[in-house]
Amino acid sequence: MSASAMKMGQPAPASHIEAEAEIGHHLLRKADRLLGWVIDIPCAVLVLAEVALILVSVIARSVFNTPLVWSDEIIGLMFLWLTMFGAANALRRQDHMRMTTLVSRLPPVWRARLNAIGVAAPALMLALLIGPACQYAANQWYVQTPALGLPDSFRAGAMPVGAGLMLLVCLLRLARYGWRELVVAAAVLVCGALLFAAAAPLLGSIGNWNLLVFFVGLLAFCVLAGVPIAFCFGLCTVAYLLTTGGAPLAVVPGSMDQGMSAMILLAVPLFILLGHLLVTTRMAHVIVEFLAAALGHVRGGLNYVLLGAVLLVSGISGAKTADLAAVAPVLVPEMKRRGIDEGEIVSLLATSGAMAETIPPSIVLIIIGSVTGVSISALFAGGLLPGVVLALALALVARLRTKPQANAPARPPARAVWRKFAIAIPALALPFVIRFAVVDGIATATEVSTIGIAYAVLAGLLIYRHFEWHRLFPMLVQTASLAGAIMFIIGAATAMGWALTQSNFSMAVAHFMQSVPGGRYGFLLVSIIVMVVLGSVLEGIPAMVLFGPLLFPVAKSLGISEVHYAMVVVLSMGLGLFAPPFGLGYYAACSIARISPDAGLKRIWPYVGALFVGLLLIAAVPWITLALVR
Repeated sequence: MSASAMKMGQPAPASHIEAEAEIGHHLLRKADRLLGWVIDIPCAVLVLAEVALILVSVIARSVFNTPLVWSDEIIGLMFLWLTMFGAANALRRQDHMRMTTLVSRLPPVWRARLNAIGVAAPALMLALLIGPACQYAANQWYVQTPALGLPDSFRAGAMPVGAGLMLLVCLLRLARYGWRELVVAAAVLVCGALLFAAAAPLLGSIGNWNLLVFFVGLLAFCVLAGVPIAFCFGLCTVAYLLTTGGAPLAVVPGSMDQGMSAMILLAVPLFILLGHLLVTTRMAHVIVEFLAAALGHVRGGLNYVLLGAVLLVSGISGAKTADLAAVAPVLVPEMKRRGIDEGEIVSLLATSGAMAETIPPSIVLIIIGSVTGVSISALFAGGLLPGVVLALALALVARLRTKPQANAPARPPARAVWRKFAIAIPALALPFVIRFAVVDGIATATEVSTIGIAYAVLAGLLIYRHFEWHRLFPMLVQTASLAGAIMFIIGAATAMGWALTQSNFSMAVAHFMQSVPGGRYGFLLVSIIVMVVLGSVLEGIPAMVLFGPLLFPVAKSLGISEVHYAMVVVLSMGLGLFAPPFGLGYYAACSIARISPDAGLKRIWPYVGALFVGLLLIAAVPWITLALVR
């Protein structure tokens, strides 16, 4: 452009504008890649270090009778850093749980605007919390670890660093939006802030009724707008504290740290990694092949294989999405080849995920034990029979809805079945080893997950001779990302739960639930309904972290076993999670199976009905849960 044209204020030629825009996009991509490496490498290193240090600690204590008294301090220090780097990684990869049902149905223009709000809202929350997080980390300097004498600031420093990385991720994503989307997002946030500031005197005068404004109205708006659920919790808590002046913002990072630092939660990333190893070592593949050889020739045989495989694999990975991802690629193509309707396939796949929510080692059960104090081994023992009951209910429906297949294979020779069984024995042994090691108190959930990882690696290298080394780094990064997303939800929900507790909301909930007609059975029925709704909107983990500490004492006061109640609420949340139209798990199952969600919308309801009837049976008959609990 000439100097005269610039002085006259004439617009630049379109080609120059496009070239400048392309340069800007190129710089953003380079910055994003650089930030990705800054986050990815520590994620992978921290996951490997945690596995190695826990394994060394277990060997030193169990084999050489020489406990490493300092190991727990280092493991806890690294765990918070892993959580915060993982949360930043999940935000960059858009792995944080969010509800997109409403957003996805809007016209493209409004979808882009809501997506911009879904990025700007977390950025606002993070910007407000970086200062308090730094203050919290500095205050922890005077707290020292007992064995090594390290200032706790070395661990708590992960809070401001992680918040800063997540803020950078948000800013880079916002830079990719057009000015119209940015203006709309900024206007919504500014108007919301001004509205709460103006209404502060009114909100303060109405007492605890203001909780409906923050933790119902604002929370619902954020969730429906597609803001990641963890940041919905955090933003609502920050807005509540700023508006009512109930406490300084420094309590938020402190509460989040408390929620994310329970050592039992370290089992979450380790079981996620174990789930990835199932695929890369072909252990899941040989399990499915054996079941297919044994049952694939009977009417509806592959349906039974799918249910059996999810039950078995659930005992290894602990994560339901990992279970479905391990089973579906092997079975779904063969089910399609045999002419099974795609709607039936995805319906059974989704409901099998809900069915297996209580099969140990379930991550949800581990988190329940962490936030409520219920014995993990008791939860693992109590989760077996409820999962089997629901599997039988789904198998019955599948049998009734399956037509004879003209191209079904002939029954294989017994020798071939036994051969596949022999090949699958090392893989089949792992879930039983994990379950009984924890249930019998031989090892903790964290220890047995590390032992399972070592077992899977050795089985892949020495027995199945299949280990995809090129997938190791992506596996470690994905493990940190998913674990970080889960842990950050727990931290944000803990902070929100603290705010609710300080306002005496928990007492009000307890009083209301205790006054429900029908005694314990009325309470169980209301809990089922509430948890189905929460499971479909919030997903099971944040719902349990938020409401578990409130509801479990009520159940105990009504004479309901905490283990029995845990199974009822977990299965209820699983039903909501995997049922359309709102359940995020249903859409995850469709994505894993590569089947349109529309295919299952009309066919899934008999399976959902079977789950609901089975759930009512489990709630009414505590023996199903408690029979194996010692």
